[in-house]
Amino acid sequence: MMTPIIQPASQTLYDQDYYLWLRITINQLRTGQFSSVDLDNLLEELETMGRSQKRAIKSLLIKLLERLLKLKCWHEERELKQGHWKGEIRTLRRQIKDELKDSFSLKPYILEIFDECYEEARKEASDRTQLIIDIFPLIPIGSLEQILDENWFPEYNYNHDQNSAEC
Repeated sequence: MMTPIIQPASQTLYDQDYYLWLRITINQLRTGQFSSVDLDNLLEELETMGRSQKRAIKSLLIKLLERLLKLKCWHEERELKQGHWKGEIRTLRRQIKDELKDSFSLKPYILEIFDECYEEARKEASDRTQLIIDIFPLIPIGSLEQILDENWFPEYNYNHDQNSAEC
């Protein structure tokens, strides 16, 4: 004989069936049943959505900057992979623009995290290319406006100064 699973009495619909909770909450809001709304969990969900959008923007920006750094600095692979990288760059730019279009108020946030994302992108580019991090410029290779411009790509100079660590 199977023993039934006993749910704690304190478990809410939110904990038991998220999708049903969501549908009921939406219906309660639409029909003006505000006193019936599970405000604690609704507020938690809204805060989580905001954090999630910020994480998505940050992740996309780091990936974009990393691809741009590889395009500029990874000389040995550039000719073979530049088409692929440019396609990824275009896709990442579109995804960032879509996120900003949906939540324009995130524009100041992306400016706020730009330098931090650039530094993370340098580390990731170094890890992925196995090139020393000093190859990748300390100063961002473009402004945020340039980085997001679908027609902008960093200058490429294959005959860079051999005495300089940076590309």
